[in-house]
Amino acid sequence: MNGRRKSDSPIVPRKPPNNGRGAPRFAEEVEGRGLAKGNPAKQNRSRTQSRQGLQRALDRVRQAASRDKKLQFTALWHHVYDIDRLRESYLSMNRQGAPGIDEETWQHYGEDLEHRLQDLSARLKRGAYRAKPVRRVYIPKADGRQRPLGVPALEDKIVQKATVEVLNAIYEKDFLGFSYGFRPRRSQHNALDALTVGIKRRKVSWVLDADIRGFFDAISHEWLVKFIEHRIADERVVRHVKKWLQAGVLEDGEWRPTEEGTPQGGSVSPLLANIYLHYVFDLWVQQWRTKQARGDVIVIRYADDFIVGFQYRHEAKRFVVELRERLARFGLELHPDKTRLIEFGRFAAQSRKRRGEGKPETFDFLGFTHICGETRQGRFSILRQTMAKKMRAKLKAIKLELRRRLHSSIPEVGRWLRTVLLGHYRYYGVHHNYNALKVFHHEITRRWLRTLRRRSQRTSVTWERMQRLVRSWLPYPRIMHPFPEERLRV
Repeated sequence: MNGRRKSDSPIVPRKPPNNGRGAPRFAEEVEGRGLAKGNPAKQNRSRTQSRQGLQRALDRVRQAASRDKKLQFTALWHHVYDIDRLRESYLSMNRQGAPGIDEETWQHYGEDLEHRLQDLSARLKRGAYRAKPVRRVYIPKADGRQRPLGVPALEDKIVQKATVEVLNAIYEKDFLGFSYGFRPRRSQHNALDALTVGIKRRKVSWVLDADIRGFFDAISHEWLVKFIEHRIADERVVRHVKKWLQAGVLEDGEWRPTEEGTPQGGSVSPLLANIYLHYVFDLWVQQWRTKQARGDVIVIRYADDFIVGFQYRHEAKRFVVELRERLARFGLELHPDKTRLIEFGRFAAQSRKRRGEGKPETFDFLGFTHICGETRQGRFSILRQTMAKKMRAKLKAIKLELRRRLHSSIPEVGRWLRTVLLGHYRYYGVHHNYNALKVFHHEITRRWLRTLRRRSQRTSVTWERMQRLVRSWLPYPRIMHPFPEERLRV
């Protein structure tokens, strides 16, 4: 690993407390398969040992990145084309993932895995690797619109995953504590807990709920490459990132170039998005709240969705104006319908009551509606409930799938519904959301009952029999997550 120090690179600060004031770091402290058919016996060694060896190979990179925030890394590509790393990237992929334009599946590629990986490594080493266009697909959104996704070719997926692992060794030392999206050992619930504890413990009275319009499609390639070159001086890494950005999109048999944006769906896109927002938003907002704000300010960002809490309204309004100007410099803008400033926090209900206004407004973040509430002892609390829009969309999708499985056996449908419910509980099973979980369980029961009654006109499924099926196949609601303070304390 070689590197050089660039004197004119921007100083990347160490991860500071979430309020920028030296208060307790409650938000940041939480921030802190078998073989494919036909593979040779070389893969029979322990994958755990393999991963440990690959991680040790990047230890020097991590140490250097942590020690010197201005260091530029000039020799990283050999970590990417390492066959062990490529193999690990392949084995960690979704085996049922949709194929790209090459129509190559995980199973077929693995039938001659070692020979293919050696060939891929050789092409990466000598510069003969060529990125393929991504295949454009669309998935429905909760609001009825379609979200465009790009499906890369299988070899592109492998190389991208290997590249992301290598670059994470550097950028995980640079990214700030309030950035949570698509980062190792971080989840939506880490961000949700940090937000809840931040609002409850700091003097937050105003919340900016913001979203960047069409962020992944608006990323400037020119600016993104400049940001990457602050830390990465290995021209081979930068060149391959450019290849993925400029590979284009294949839709309905027609190739279209991509002059800006990064297609959602590739392994490298989330990291590139985080790098872009790190320089455009994170460093700027950290400096703003440290040098310009007089009251408490908290920040939580998950990908392009972020929440900023303020103590004073005038500072919040000034922040919004300056944020719009900041984003415009880099080709971004706030979504006018999804960005709003609301009164929210420990003092919001009392303040609005004195002015003769109604209850504090609510805001949505990461699938939950956040509501100002109280505990039984009368203390302020934040209630997190499943977003109604998300629940309606999920129930609609389940109804359609039940119709498709109309003539499937009861055990087959029951096993599928069990996985749906358990997955729902794993995400939405937070305190104060039990009633919403019960509603979801009840609505699935009703939809399954209607489907069973449509199977035959001669016999009808009684409610008593349905209750037996529920006890056998549909697990009852359960709370899966601790209180936010407990998770942060751990």
